Amino acid sequence: MKKAIFLDRDGVINKLIIREGKAQAPYTLEEFALYPGVEEALKMIKDAGYLAIIVTNQPDVARGWVKKESVEMVNAKIKELLPIDDIKICFHTNADNCVCRKPLPGMLLEAAADWEIDLKESFMVGDRYGDISAGVKAGCRTILIGAGDAQEDHPSPDHKAELLIDAMKFI
Repeated sequence: MKKAIFLDRDGVINKLIIREGKAQAPYTLEEFALYPGVEEALKMIKDAGYLAIIVTNQPDVARGWVKKESVEMVNAKIKELLPIDDIKICFHTNADNCVCRKPLPGMLLEAAADWEIDLKESFMVGDRYGDISAGVKAGCRTILIGAGDAQEDHPSPDHKAELLIDAMKFI
């Protein structure tokens, strides 16, 4: 069995864009920018023998705010710049009640089946408590990047870090 670091995309790998006062995913390559230390963190993940798998909610596609091709362009740029093994995407909104959308663990479970991953030896790293909840439900250890969002009924992370590179001391 393999071990993996599951990474949320927006807010962990790349910077968020503020639109109308709300932090959102970049829609274009011009808006896309990696956080400091991400390249080094990914090298450390790979050197430690982990798979690097992005698990990302992209509901703005279902809302009609961005085209699927734009999300795929950003993902292609990430794969060009970083040693990412796989990217799992949920294009649904909460109203769709799908099993892949975080805080549910569907994307992590799918990746675990695809890659023969031991979830107990793996981590979920995200910037929202929904990411942490998905990781806990999948049986992973969890790391919250930054302050997180409003915590409702979500579990607490195992660790907290300011940036992905800072999270590496726990991995």
